[in-house]
Amino acid sequence: MEALAARLPHLDSHAQGAIRVVTFYDTLMRRRVDLPALARASSGLAGCVAGLRLHGTGRVTRTAPDGGQVAGPARHASVTVPIVLDEEEIGTVWLERPGPPGPLDEVLLERFALAVAAVVERYGPARTTMADPALVELAISSGADEAARARALRLLGFPADAPVRVAAVRSRLPLDQVGHLVCPDRLVKAATLADVGVLLATTLDPARFPQGVRAGVGAAKSPELSWREARVALRFTGPREPVVRHSDLGALALLAEIPRDVSRRNPDVAAITRVADSPEELETLDAYCASGSLRRAAGLLHLHHSSVARRVDQLGKTLGIDLTEPTGLSRARLALTAWRLLDD
Repeated sequence: MEALAARLPHLDSHAQGAIRVVTFYDTLMRRRVDLPALARASSGLAGCVAGLRLHGTGRVTRTAPDGGQVAGPARHASVTVPIVLDEEEIGTVWLERPGPPGPLDEVLLERFALAVAAVVERYGPARTTMADPALVELAISSGADEAARARALRLLGFPADAPVRVAAVRSRLPLDQVGHLVCPDRLVKAATLADVGVLLATTLDPARFPQGVRAGVGAAKSPELSWREARVALRFTGPREPVVRHSDLGALALLAEIPRDVSRRNPDVAAITRVADSPEELETLDAYCASGSLRRAAGLLHLHHSSVARRVDQLGKTLGIDLTEPTGLSRARLALTAWRLLDD
C-alpha cells in the first residue's frame, strides 16, 4: 500500500480519492472500531448523513457529519449498498446526500459495508439468518436438557428470558429470504433439518409468508413445544390454506395423533382415497367442504351451481355419505382432512 500511495501524484484524482478511502477504512479496521464508530467515521468522510441497518435486529443508525445521531425517518438514500456476510445479505448501508451522489460515494459505501460485515462477524453472534443446523436442532429438540437448550439459544442470539416461537416451512424460495420477509425488523434464525425448513424468532407474523410457501406456526413459547406444534400445523396446510397456525386448529389437531394405518382402514377415508383418483371430483369435494354451500363452491370452481349440484350428488353416492346433511358434510370434511394427513 505504501508503494502504491507513493505513486498518487501520477494517478488521476478519482483513483487518488479511491485509494484514500480504502486506506481510511483499512485503518479503522486495524483499530477494531465498533459499528457506531464506523457510522460516525463514514458520515464524517462523506460529509452527509450515513445510515446503517442490520436485518437481524432491525435497528437503524443514522449519523450526521458532526458525529451526532439523526432522529426520525430516513430520507431518500442517494446511494445504497448491501452488507453481505457468508453470501447472505444481512443489512444495508446508505448515504443521504441532498444533491446527486458524489464521485466516490459508491466506493465509500462498498468499504463501509465490508467493514460492517467484518465487525458483525467478529463480535458474534452473527446477524445472518442462516444458522448452524446443529444449534437449531439442539434448541428445538425435545430430548435436549434445559442447560444445553439455553446455551444453543444464547449462541443463536436470543435473549435468555425471551419466548422463542418456531415455524416449519416448505418453500422453493431460499429460507433466509423467507425469514427476512416474515421477520423484517426482528432477529430470526433459520436452518434446514431433513426436508423441512425451521424458522426461530421471538415473534412470527403468519400474514407475511410469501406466496408459494407452506408453513405451520407453533404457538407455544418454548421452542421444543413450538416446534412440535409447527410440524403438526404444517401437515394441515394445502393450496387453499398454505399457512396454518397451530392455535387455529383446535380439536382438529387431534387428527394428527391418529396412526396412519388406523386412518387408512376407516371407511370414509378409504372412500376419499378412491375419489382422489379423479382430480375433478377431488377438487369439487374440496371446494364444497371448504365452503359448505353449493353456490359458494360454484364460485370457487367457476362453474354454474347446477353443475356443482350434480357433481356433489354423484360424490355423495360414491362416498356413501349424504353431503346435503350437516352430519354428512362434517364426515366428509373430517375424512378429507384425515386423508391429506396420510401423505404428510
